Amino acid sequence: MTAEIALTLNGEPRRAPAGSSIAQFVALLGFNPARVAVERNGDIVPRATLGDVLLAEGDVLEMVHFVGGGEAMNDAVDDNRPEDTWTVAGRTFRSRLIVGTGKYRDFAQNAAAVAASGAEIVTVAVRRVNLSDPSAPMLTDFIDPAKITYLPNTAGCFTAEEAIRTLRLAREAGGWDLVKLEVLGEARTLYPDMRETLKATEVLAREGFLPMVYCADDPIAARQLEEVGAVAIMPLGAPIGSGLGIQNKVMIRLIVEGARVPVLVDAGVGTASDAAVAMELGCEGVLMNTAIAEAKDPVLMAHAMKLAVESGRAAYRAGRMATRRYADPSSPLAGLI
Repeated sequence: MTAEIALTLNGEPRRAPAGSSIAQFVALLGFNPARVAVERNGDIVPRATLGDVLLAEGDVLEMVHFVGGGEAMNDAVDDNRPEDTWTVAGRTFRSRLIVGTGKYRDFAQNAAAVAASGAEIVTVAVRRVNLSDPSAPMLTDFIDPAKITYLPNTAGCFTAEEAIRTLRLAREAGGWDLVKLEVLGEARTLYPDMRETLKATEVLAREGFLPMVYCADDPIAARQLEEVGAVAIMPLGAPIGSGLGIQNKVMIRLIVEGARVPVLVDAGVGTASDAAVAMELGCEGVLMNTAIAEAKDPVLMAHAMKLAVESGRAAYRAGRMATRRYADPSSPLAGLI
């Protein structure tokens, strides 16, 4: 009989053949070692060494991958202003709409919505693999990272330590250093904990990550995030998933005016007019998930959001008229019959 050792994988007790490497164990479970990230006893194991690292009695492993879905495609309506791009951390994009990959009915619907949105970036969550079904579809089955940028995020993290650990695993799983950081303060409001967020941003930047950071609509906090290494500031428009729209235009505008990095509204958008407002305030872009995924027709809403972001950006570039306290006739009054 082959000798076995006891270990813990994703919180579950498991047994593995004695003398087997992590790669052999992963393959034995039915997973492709090239498509997961593994943490052993609190340390990330570089994917290139999974075949060299031998398991030991009592090891504690975490194995994760990306969850979500969708695929980027060209929308039928082309961008009439291809020169109006935006850049974050040296990477340039045409679409100013970033789309999440949660809450959709299935991968097919998610793919169609992302296509209709014209998005070039999607946020993806890092979650444990489903050990009971190694053949279950994974995000990389539906999105080609060579065609669309993955933005791993820390959704569900409530401490800096949790967020940092999550993104270290994300980098090992996919190699991406451009990430979205969010550290939540409580489950009821999902409002950011700025103390923990600043702490995590500083550590991540020091480790070579390029963090785009979800934050409070606070100009001072935004400046502090920049100072410790945030490559983009992402103030909430309203609580995550609320659909309330932009609640504090004054603060968003102050953040935009004071920032030296891109500012993107993140959270709270409910419909297309909300996205247009964010762009009219001068934001470089908008990130949304629930507004599209929970619409009655997510694909049509995704297209509406694409148009709204483009329209709001065009209005901002055009420069709106001045507001007045009294009427000002469009036609001259002189020469009336």
